[in-house]
Amino acid sequence: MNNLVPHIGPVAALIAGILILIMPRLLNYIVAIYLIVIGAVGLFGK
Repeated sequence: MNNLVPHIGPVAALIAGILILIMPRLLNYIVAIYLIVIGAVGLFGK
């Protein structure tokens, strides 16, 4: 599980970028979800 944590950021950024290109209105939701996930990983991942 620890090996997956460093890869979450780049993978999430790649997926978010693709989705934003397809549906630009998703930008707000994608950014919000990304920030929540990164925050949760930072708080509870240690």
